[in-house]
Amino acid sequence: MANNKYDKVLQDKIIRLHLEEGRAIKSLSDEYNLGSGTLRYWLNKHREECKNNPQLQSETNQMLEIQRLKKELAEAKKENDFLKKATAFFAKEID
Repeated sequence: MANNKYDKVLQDKIIRLHLEEGRAIKSLSDEYNLGSGTLRYWLNKHREECKNNPQLQSETNQMLEIQRLKKELAEAKKENDFLKKATAFFAKEID
């Protein structure tokens, strides 16, 4: 099975990249040369482990929260940049 081909540290790293950074399964599979369905299998296994391990579930929830906050921050930065440009535009109009 593909599970034995990759060490646990690498599996955990790839799962973290998906959960915390929001990296796409396809992107990670291509980057790490994973077989079709390998990452999905790892993620399903991880979800099952979370059901029986409150500490792992807590860590997973933290990773998902970090991902959510990163997205929220990126959106706020976009809005802030837009407002700066709008302010500069309207400041020129007033002059």
